[in-house]
Amino acid sequence: MTLSKDQQQHCIPRIRSFYNRFSEKEKMIADHILNNPEHIIHSTISQVADDLQVAEATVFRFCKRLGFKGYQAMKIALASEIVNPVKDIHETINETDNEKEVAQKVFRSNIRTLEETTHILEQEPYQRAVELIIRARKVEFYGNGGSGIVAEDAHHKFLRSGIQSAAYSDSHFQLMAASQLTEQDVIVFISHSGTNKDSLDVLDVAKQNKVKTIGITTLAKSPLGQKVDVPLFTTSEETDYRSEALASRIAQLSIIDALYVNVMMKTKDKSQESLNKMRKAISVKRF
Repeated sequence: MTLSKDQQQHCIPRIRSFYNRFSEKEKMIADHILNNPEHIIHSTISQVADDLQVAEATVFRFCKRLGFKGYQAMKIALASEIVNPVKDIHETINETDNEKEVAQKVFRSNIRTLEETTHILEQEPYQRAVELIIRARKVEFYGNGGSGIVAEDAHHKFLRSGIQSAAYSDSHFQLMAASQLTEQDVIVFISHSGTNKDSLDVLDVAKQNKVKTIGITTLAKSPLGQKVDVPLFTTSEETDYRSEALASRIAQLSIIDALYVNVMMKTKDKSQESLNKMRKAISVKRF
């Protein structure tokens, strides 16, 4: 796949996104780039190959795997990211900022998170996720802490689709619910870090019951991203007053929106009937 000029400015996010699909040699190259980006932009492909004791062709194929024409194109994109880092200068909140300035910087940070996430979107995982949800007998959304709020939002949306859904933010309820599901069902795990032990314990139960699993997470190297059937990735940057988990929530909500709209479009007749019934039911709550 060849990237557009705009996408080629996003080397590091793509490496993180693809990480769990890399071979061992590719992961070694990826780690080297992520840990030493400044060194890479001043090195030739021969020097990188020598540093890692791999063939130049292996490094070249890695660059092609990311969508670049070759090592030089990848290096230019990487240099651009280092010179103009993802965390834009206007995101730095100062104690002297007034309320409006703080609000503007928060909005810009959210916009940046969404922009960065769009650059790592891929067709195939989204297609698989939508197909799993459409074929499912029931879809359940699991998230702990802040991700639990995203899970509730997902349930609120998918109630309109005509597909049975539920959301659980308590790990004990998640374990009990997952134990009752089958290979006809789908669980969508929502976890910023992808390393939450409670979520991974529930995932093990789901796997034992052959439940289909989708993961919405930020770190492609995380256990959750590697173990679910379909991983969907977000990306976000931590700032002085906001953690990555807080910023990523905007991207998580947007991924849920994207899945919901895709499902509604592909099940138009069924979903429209369900939507009409729901609108009629809640109309009694309006004046």
